[in-house]
Amino acid sequence: MTPDPESVSIYDWAVTANLQPEPISVEVWRNLSEEFCRQVELVNGQVVRCEKPSGAHQAAAARITAMLDTAAEAHMERNPGTCLDTNSDFDVLLWEVPAATIRSPDAALFDCAPNDLRPLPASHLKVVVEVVSPGSRKADKLDKMAEYADAGIPFYWLVWLSGDHALSIDVHVLDHTLGYYRLYRTLSPEQETSTIDVPIRIQIDWNRLAHLVRQ
Repeated sequence: MTPDPESVSIYDWAVTANLQPEPISVEVWRNLSEEFCRQVELVNGQVVRCEKPSGAHQAAAARITAMLDTAAEAHMERNPGTCLDTNSDFDVLLWEVPAATIRSPDAALFDCAPNDLRPLPASHLKVVVEVVSPGSRKADKLDKMAEYADAGIPFYWLVWLSGDHALSIDVHVLDHTLGYYRLYRTLSPEQETSTIDVPIRIQIDWNRLAHLVRQ
């Protein structure tokens, strides 16, 4: 079969010389450029290229992060001495042995950590969030769900999109005895707001999760 001319670059690239020479360790990861790390994740030491997110995906992640941050600030005000933080599209170290696995969740709530702690150990995370895109459905629902559970992250949210709005949010809680997530609750925009009280009180403003792409 004659290759499609538009795919010739792939055939040019797919040569032995371009194979990853060895598994990437956490130490190596810390020395890689941030530009490179933003485009990939690490699964058992092997680089996996990330799908380029859509505008709706990016907007949903940013607005969910903002809601988590508002909840964190309110929780710290009610509970002096606690310190919570939030972030989006950052490095999380799930495990280092036998080979490092580093994921970049769309949003997360976690215990405060030094700014130079990179990648952030999964033990700091309380909630990890993935926005499901057509191309990420299998990874988010199967691969990452199993990995986040294995890393011991207590809560895993899946945000389901349809076009330019969020359809629902599945909140999963880790069953520590069995080592996997159970569906705890599904939040949906039937009401303007949804409030969930674990691990802290978090309010979802569904109006902010509609019209994710402004035109």
